[in-house]
Amino acid sequence: MGQQLVIEVNRTHVRIEHPAPVRSVAFSPDGQTLASGSDNTTVRLWRVSDGTLLRTLEGHTGPVYGVAFSPDGQTLASGSWDRTVRLWRAANGKLLRALEEHTSLVESVAFSPDGQTLASGSADNTVRLWRFADGALLHILVGHTDWVYSVAFSPNGQTLASGSWDKTVRLWRVSDGTLLSTLKGHTDWVRSVAFSPDGQILASGSRDNTVRLWRVANSALLCTLEGHTGPVGSVAFSPDGQILASGSYDNTVRLWRVSDGTLLRTLEGHRDPVLSVAFSPDGQTLASGSWDNTVRLWESG
Repeated sequence: MGQQLVIEVNRTHVRIEHPAPVRSVAFSPDGQTLASGSDNTTVRLWRVSDGTLLRTLEGHTGPVYGVAFSPDGQTLASGSWDRTVRLWRAANGKLLRALEEHTSLVESVAFSPDGQTLASGSADNTVRLWRFADGALLHILVGHTDWVYSVAFSPNGQTLASGSWDKTVRLWRVSDGTLLSTLKGHTDWVRSVAFSPDGQILASGSRDNTVRLWRVANSALLCTLEGHTGPVGSVAFSPDGQILASGSYDNTVRLWRVSDGTLLRTLEGHRDPVLSVAFSPDGQTLASGSWDNTVRLWESG
């Protein structure tokens, strides 16, 4: 508790040293805490204002690939290569429940906007929907033919997107698990998906080095964002929906204007692939987690 691991602070960013590659980052709803999942099997919670380590959550027996806060900020979910999803009380790090139905690695987790449902994507080629209140398995979404690397709920909670190593993005109806549509166009694995805040656009990042923007209503491809020279490991919309961030294996984070796909900024500093990006709720800060064992907090303006 209280360990200070910030080793660099300047006008542009804060750099936080981590003991191992950082696979996933997520802000708490109030923007005061950042969670990171790591290859060293732990989840760590950091104070955003100064990078102080608040607590370390231990219990997973494999790398932690996905982290997500519940909408009320009281619970943190983590997905791991140990095939489990774990739910933790954010305030004290207590393990609340372990969900153990997946038959292979868990790559991604996401809470529905109302906090009642949790989604998890796995290397068993499925997405699973869980009832948060008691951990009951609600639906198994079957259709992908390879690992499911990323899951994201639409802002109204009615649709779930999943990105897979089968090169597709799929949209599912949350209420009953029905497959609504399959988005094809990427030429390699889809590693990340994210809905715009208004729910009208879906972004997908791929090992084909591109980001694609899709119109959710009819699954039409709106544009392809090109510029990264390595796989795109993560995508995230700013809270106002005007900017999309992408983290890549080319060691950079890029900021794009959503309306026309213009590249606005390239953030350089990571020494290894950027595996996860997330905007703070107020849109002022962007977090990036990397294979170089660091989390960086950037001014997004």
